Amino acid sequence: MRTQPDLHGKTLLVGVCGGIAAYKCAGIVSTLRQEGADVHVIMTEAAQKFVTPLTFAALSGHDVHTDMFAAGSTWEIAHISLVRRSELFLVLNATANTIAKLAHGISDNLLTSAVLATRKPVLIAPAMNTAMLEAAPTQENIARLQERGVEFIEPGAGFLACGEVGSGRLADDDEILAAVRRVLARTHQLGAERVLVTAGPTREFADPARFFSNPSTGRMGFALAAEAAARGARVTLVSGPTELHAPTNVELVRVVSAQEMHDAVFQHLPGTTVFIGSAAVADFRPEHVLNHKVKKESPELLKMRLTRNPDIIAEVSNRRPAGCLVIGFAAESERVEENARVKLEHKHLDAIVANPIGGEGSAYGAADSDATLLWNGGREHLGRRSKTEVAAAVLDLVGTLRKPR
Repeated sequence: MRTQPDLHGKTLLVGVCGGIAAYKCAGIVSTLRQEGADVHVIMTEAAQKFVTPLTFAALSGHDVHTDMFAAGSTWEIAHISLVRRSELFLVLNATANTIAKLAHGISDNLLTSAVLATRKPVLIAPAMNTAMLEAAPTQENIARLQERGVEFIEPGAGFLACGEVGSGRLADDDEILAAVRRVLARTHQLGAERVLVTAGPTREFADPARFFSNPSTGRMGFALAAEAAARGARVTLVSGPTELHAPTNVELVRVVSAQEMHDAVFQHLPGTTVFIGSAAVADFRPEHVLNHKVKKESPELLKMRLTRNPDIIAEVSNRRPAGCLVIGFAAESERVEENARVKLEHKHLDAIVANPIGGEGSAYGAADSDATLLWNGGREHLGRRSKTEVAAAVLDLVGTLRKPR
């Protein structure tokens, strides 16, 4: 007896952008439908210059959507009704223009409006000239979208339509289909979990002009929140000061000080099943915060007394809801794993991520880090990986820790 394809019954929304590779998108839509998926296509105006909507209508078995204000039988706005029915939004042949619009929330056509409106996973396969792909604005826009939880399929390299040879070809059909399957498979992995993540630094003010803090950017915590949401979890992210934007489908709570972070964490802790403390919380704060700027020659600065901040993760570990996993981070400049193990055991954590800091390769301020996962009876050295990849490994570990021992 033949088993059903793993895409059987899945409703997919496919966006097709303008570019010569639009003709390749027709084959991908056809294959998705042959795999049992219910495929609905949105085309930009530029895409229609390369391939007619009739082609995609015939291959998908549905009318192709091109008009942002097309009316359904009950006058549903297209970009809302389409995304509600889909389980994944696949943007094919994504141009530098479309990627820039998505990164900055510009919704001037049906495709960009639908991406902005969706709360489902978004998977983007770029295709463009090598120079456009490698241009700093394009790379910055891709990085911005990745921070929000959008996934990208690496473009291929070879002969381009412009006559040049380089990176920028639309990825092969098999790579795109594999990415679709992977994203859909993980969509419900953490569907039963309620995840609470802390991120970023805290600021402990001494007076209106000065504060104690650290170099944390919050990227690790935001990557964890985005990955958990992509796997179907309900996610709350409590973040100290950072310039990062909230990942898709994540409740973001912004705080400044360690005490504010402590209060926000315990406000949201009830019902939490996974707590991940990746924030770089200041250990100390000034005992008294002055309401006026102290002059640098004032003895008040030299005589300033410090007091300890609450140890948020240790307190969470002690007060955790029944069945809640607690995962911490250890940023260490020496004896990294040894010190992380001490923290793991002393604070009764389920797992910890050890990161080296200081000098070249420090986890602080970087887009990647050299991470090692430690748990009772286990160790996995990840090596230097992007923080998105580290986040995926941490959430894979949640599944491992959930298994009966």
